[in-house]
Order: sequence, then structure tokens, then C-alpha cells
Amino acid sequence: MKKYIVTALIIFALLGAAALVLRISLGTVTPAGRVSGQDSTPAPDYSHTNPGTMIPLPPPDTQGGMSLNRALTLRRSVRQYGPGPLSLAHVSQLLWSAQGITNERGFRTAPSAGATLPLEMFLMANRVEGIREGIYHYDPVEHALEFIREGAPAAELARACLSQSMVTEGGAVLIFAADFDRTTARYGERGIRYVYNEIGHASQNVHLQAAALDLGTVVIGAYRDEEVEEVLQLDEPLRVLYLMPVGLLP
Repeated sequence: MKKYIVTALIIFALLGAAALVLRISLGTVTPAGRVSGQDSTPAPDYSHTNPGTMIPLPPPDTQGGMSLNRALTLRRSVRQYGPGPLSLAHVSQLLWSAQGITNERGFRTAPSAGATLPLEMFLMANRVEGIREGIYHYDPVEHALEFIREGAPAAELARACLSQSMVTEGGAVLIFAADFDRTTARYGERGIRYVYNEIGHASQNVHLQAAALDLGTVVIGAYRDEEVEEVLQLDEPLRVLYLMPVGLLP
């Protein structure tokens, strides 16, 4: 009888070992020595891309993170930043919080009147790991950055923003632009108000996301409109409505 019990235990042990090997090979178990959620493969370097190149962003975290109540408590306007760079994961999460797609119907993280979606998000990268200094457009459908042009005109943009130093000190500046025609075509003059409402929704999302990521940001609405648009050279009929520099906490 004991012989049968020992044989059965050996068989179960062998089956368990085989199952473990299979699960590791399929990536469903984290072997010892590998940190869960991290990949030993270096992040791609997009610092030599050409204009028009689409740069995929890391997938946003839609499950974990800080509680909303805690983020609301920590939300502050931060005007001084540490010298280090932002990661591409930071940029991914911030842009997704502003205009990311949250379901198969294309709905966004911020409400939009009649789903007219007038907002377009741009990024001026001053110091972001893996991408060169420059201007980028956020594509929410692909969750990717489109490289527009090289060189971050931080000094020129800061002057247009009444010499606010946050523009040059932040690792990046999120630029909120809008095509008013998308909304006014449906709602007439009332649509202008709806666009401004939407900017408020999206910017508060970024503020809360920055708090959850232990980053600092502030909204900038004081700038000379024509100078800002000349520096950024965005296509018609886009109008810049808000800027949010973001950086590491000092």
C-alpha cells in the first residue's frame, strides 16, 4: 500500500513540475529574479525618427494607481520642477488622461458635447526619455505620438507665455488646442462654450493624473495668443487654449 502512495506522490510531483514549466514558457508565472510588470528588454529609442513617424506609447494603466480621493487631496499647482526627465510611460498616462479612448465606441476620458471631439493634444518634449526634443501630436486612436518637428522651442514659448519659467523647466509641456468648427457646426455659437467646458474637463484630468504619478503641473492661460501659435506652428483652424508644463517634483 505504501508503495502505491509513494508512486502516486512522485507522479503528482512530476505533473506539477511539468505544469510549472509550461506556465513559465507561456509567461503566466513570474520566475524568480524577474520583477513582475517589467521587461528586461530595453525600451525602444525613438530619438532618431523623422517627421511623420508614429511612436507607439506604452499602454496606459487603467486598473491600479492612487485612489481618486487621494489624488484630489494632493492636487496642487506646481511651478518648480526637478531636473530629471519624464519617462515615456509618464507621457503616455498624462495624454491618455486628457483624451484617451476608453471603450470600443471611441468615448474619451473627458466628456465632449455631442461627441464632437474638438480637442487636439500636442506635446513639446523638453526632456523625455527615448524621444528627441521636439513637437509631437497625440493620436488617441492609435495611442501614439506623431513626430511633427525637431527642436523644442521652450525659450520662445516661455516668452510668449509672459516669461513663465515653468515652460522651460518642465520635462514636457502638454498643449491643448481646439477646432471650434467641429462643435459649432452642430450647436452654433453655443458650441464655443462647450469647447471651453471640454478643455476644463481634460485639464483637470491631467492635474489629477499628475498627482497620482507624483509629478507636478500647472495650467497656463496667460499668454499672447498670436505669439504662441506662431511658435508652435499648428495647422489651421486649431487654436491653442491651454498649456500644462509637467515635471518631476523638486
